Amino acid sequence: MSYDTVIKGGTIFTPTASFVGDLAITGETIAAIAEGGGLEGEKEFDASGKYVFPGFIDPHVHIHLPFMGTNAIDDHASATQAALVGGTTTLIEMICPGPDDEPRAAFEEWKQLAEEGACCDYTFHLSVVRFDDVAKNQIRDLVANEGVQSFKVFLAYKGALNISDDNLFALMQMARELDVTITAHCENADAVDLMQKQLLAEGKTGPEWHEPSRPRCVEADGVNHLCAFAELTGASVYIVHTSCAAALDRAIEARRRGTRVMVEAVAPHLVLDKTYAERPDFEGAKYVMSPPLRDAEELDALWDGLADGTIATIGTDHAPFNFRGQKEMGLEAFTQIPNGIPSIQERVDLVHTYGVAAGKIDLRTLVNACSTHPAQQFAMFPQKGALAVGSDGDLVIYDPAFFSTFKHAQSLSKVDYCGFEGMQRKGRAELVFLRGCLAAREGAFVGKQAAGQYISR
Repeated sequence: MSYDTVIKGGTIFTPTASFVGDLAITGETIAAIAEGGGLEGEKEFDASGKYVFPGFIDPHVHIHLPFMGTNAIDDHASATQAALVGGTTTLIEMICPGPDDEPRAAFEEWKQLAEEGACCDYTFHLSVVRFDDVAKNQIRDLVANEGVQSFKVFLAYKGALNISDDNLFALMQMARELDVTITAHCENADAVDLMQKQLLAEGKTGPEWHEPSRPRCVEADGVNHLCAFAELTGASVYIVHTSCAAALDRAIEARRRGTRVMVEAVAPHLVLDKTYAERPDFEGAKYVMSPPLRDAEELDALWDGLADGTIATIGTDHAPFNFRGQKEMGLEAFTQIPNGIPSIQERVDLVHTYGVAAGKIDLRTLVNACSTHPAQQFAMFPQKGALAVGSDGDLVIYDPAFFSTFKHAQSLSKVDYCGFEGMQRKGRAELVFLRGCLAAREGAFVGKQAAGQYISR
């Protein structure tokens, strides 16, 4: 039997095993997997000496993002092309409406933008920043009729995005009823606000003061607060961009009590420390994100959490703001620096270089954290996140022997800098397939424009 496409001789990572063999795709789905090989196809690709991974899933991305008086610089075409060349075939974008926006209108706005430009598959988390009767009814409608299965809350950004405890409790009760997930940015909004005002009053205005304004105890308190509400309501919660051991410990404690809590790390927190945000001449602004970069010791705590399974997923929190003209909005006060360290293209290579090649995690952990676990947590498995017969033909032929450095010149994102410039890079996605079609080759996008599909979950 001949198939449309056959990947030959690579080390294939299925959900339960890894072995050398062949993988066949017919149409948009995986049609056969043969340990030891022997499959034939109209198109054949040699993967000898390379890994065959399921297409990677980024569970935490910002593309269309109004924030701090400006908007993220990427569009859906640039961000998703960058994602694809890095091996990411599906992403979950955060819809971030303002407090006066209706959830349905926000969903339709973001979805239309994605339909017009997205080159990889996509779905959404919807941020809840209002929770009146209109919002409640629309949230129910989006769950029932649009397949929205996850919602975002902010325990940060006082007066802008944060949600009151009354609304948080009611939303989490609804989430338990509807069996959807609440994803959460965990800090203490009031404590951050007070710390920021105090530091600015003392003349401490540079980006190096961003981390002291929202220290580890503030993040840990936010995790504890969220988990208390999850314990009370029975809701399933997912803690985004966890940056430190103190916050992770609170989640672990809650999990031991039976709370349904999953923890995410993001690429910048795994490879960068707070000295980057302390660079002189305002260059540190490139590295301002929330929660902030921490002391170097926290990197090991996060890698350890990935290795032992207490951290389940690795996203990016990709939020691309130019250094010139956008980050510079905060020249007089660090509180005005748009938050974000772009990493949608670099994520998997960073994890392979500084996790797998450094001996901190194994390849199975990379696959689980960057693909399988996000698919399982967010109701896309086994359509996504698996090399299995019947799953979408999303896969990555990954070359672990490739060696280079990270360079802004290679980025397909529109942002004007690379947060990992000059750092070692071991491994890359050599070929990337989206639903059976070749979408990226050796760092170049070769797929179809706007070919991404919305995943109703």
